[in-house]
Amino acid sequence: MRMDELTTTVRAARALDASAIARVYIDSWHDTYPGILPTSLLRAMSPKGQTARWCTTIAGGASERVLVAECQKYGVVGMTSLGAALDKALGYDGEVYTLYVAPDFFGLGVGSTLLRAAFGALHASGNSSCVIWAHAQNPARYFYEAMGGRLIAERCRPLMGSLVREIAFGWRGLKLDERHAASRDKTIRP
Repeated sequence: MRMDELTTTVRAARALDASAIARVYIDSWHDTYPGILPTSLLRAMSPKGQTARWCTTIAGGASERVLVAECQKYGVVGMTSLGAALDKALGYDGEVYTLYVAPDFFGLGVGSTLLRAAFGALHASGNSSCVIWAHAQNPARYFYEAMGGRLIAERCRPLMGSLVREIAFGWRGLKLDERHAASRDKTIRP
């Protein structure tokens, strides 16, 4: 598929989107995290469990918003969730909790479209800055850097018996680095 063949729109997720969101989420994790996260965690992810999780999140209302990127021909091809920053000590008021693109749609601009929409939603909610945590070995870290995120923190979190290193990227303003977005969208994930 070529980039010019994909017209993507971003909208608020609906309960009926939960299974498509679960598919994008699981496929992204299975594509990105082998050798990075425990195999037991990846195997434990089920469509039924993730659909229930996202259905609950979508129904939850204002604390966590979920947006989907969809195109008419393929349906939901990406998702993001966002809300208030969970770690206020970092000095950022908004947070993008998740941002995933279906592996078949990497490099087609879906990630930057979702991130731009997430920043717009955070701004509309009164936020002025954003933090995003990513697994340190996730290739998306380069996407966040290309979009103007600055490395601001590191932490280790327990995940199914293993310590996983994560890094945080911060934006003091809710603007992407558009100078690099167009050329990097073609090669950077998500």
